[in-house]
Amino acid sequence: MDLKDEVKIMLGSKCMTITELAQKMTELSGKNYSQSLISHKLSSGSLRYNEMKMICKILGYRIYIDIDKISLGD
Repeated sequence: MDLKDEVKIMLGSKCMTITELAQKMTELSGKNYSQSLISHKLSSGSLRYNEMKMICKILGYRIYIDIDKISLGD
Protein backbone atom coordinates (compact mmCIF):
# COMPACT_ATOMS: atom_id res chain seq x y z
CA MET A 1 0.00 0.00 0.00
CA ASP A 2 1.37 3.41 -0.86
CA LEU A 3 1.20 6.59 1.19
CA LYS A 4 -1.72 8.00 -0.80
CA ASP A 5 -3.88 4.99 0.06
CA GLU A 6 -2.84 5.09 3.70
CA VAL A 7 -3.76 8.77 4.02
CA LYS A 8 -7.12 8.11 2.35
CA ILE A 9 -7.83 5.34 4.88
CA MET A 10 -6.81 7.61 7.75
CA LEU A 11 -9.06 10.40 6.43
CA GLY A 12 -11.96 7.99 6.00
CA SER A 13 -11.60 6.70 9.54
CA LYS A 14 -12.00 10.28 10.81
CA CYS A 15 -14.75 11.19 8.29
CA MET A 16 -12.57 14.01 6.97
CA THR A 17 -11.99 15.20 3.41
CA ILE A 18 -8.69 16.29 1.89
CA THR A 19 -10.12 19.82 1.72
CA GLU A 20 -10.74 19.80 5.48
CA LEU A 21 -7.28 18.37 6.05
CA ALA A 22 -5.77 21.15 3.93
CA GLN A 23 -7.58 23.79 6.02
CA LYS A 24 -6.28 22.27 9.25
CA MET A 25 -2.75 22.00 7.87
CA THR A 26 -2.88 25.66 6.86
CA GLU A 27 -4.09 26.67 10.34
CA LEU A 28 -1.45 24.56 12.08
CA SER A 29 1.52 25.50 9.91
CA GLY A 30 0.72 29.01 8.66
CA LYS A 31 1.64 27.75 5.18
CA ASN A 32 -1.07 27.68 2.50
CA TYR A 33 -2.19 24.11 1.79
CA SER A 34 -4.97 23.38 -0.69
CA GLN A 35 -6.79 20.21 -1.59
CA SER A 36 -5.06 20.13 -4.97
CA LEU A 37 -1.60 20.62 -3.44
CA ILE A 38 -2.03 17.76 -0.98
CA SER A 39 -3.51 15.50 -3.68
CA HIS A 40 -0.59 16.30 -5.99
CA LYS A 41 1.98 15.63 -3.25
CA LEU A 42 0.35 12.29 -2.42
CA SER A 43 0.09 11.25 -6.09
CA SER A 44 3.61 12.28 -6.99
CA GLY A 45 5.21 10.93 -3.82
CA SER A 46 6.57 14.35 -2.88
CA LEU A 47 4.97 14.66 0.56
CA ARG A 48 7.66 15.58 3.08
CA TYR A 49 8.15 13.72 6.33
CA ASN A 50 7.27 16.80 8.39
CA GLU A 51 4.02 17.13 6.40
CA MET A 52 3.16 13.49 7.09
CA LYS A 53 3.86 14.07 10.79
CA MET A 54 1.48 17.04 10.69
CA ILE A 55 -1.21 14.94 8.96
CA CYS A 56 -0.82 12.25 11.63
CA LYS A 57 -1.04 14.85 14.39
CA ILE A 58 -4.24 16.30 12.92
CA LEU A 59 -5.81 12.87 12.47
CA GLY A 60 -4.66 11.46 15.81
CA TYR A 61 -2.18 8.91 14.47
CA ARG A 62 1.47 8.20 15.26
CA ILE A 63 4.27 7.22 12.93
CA TYR A 64 6.29 4.16 13.93
CA ILE A 65 9.47 3.10 12.23
CA ASP A 66 10.13 -0.59 12.63
CA ILE A 67 13.45 -1.95 11.53
CA ASP A 68 13.34 -5.74 11.62
CA LYS A 69 16.91 -6.25 10.57
CA ILE A 70 19.78 -4.01 9.71
CA SER A 71 22.26 -5.64 7.41
CA LEU A 72 25.64 -4.10 6.84
CA GLY A 73 27.95 -5.21 4.06
CA ASP A 74 29.46 -8.68 4.48
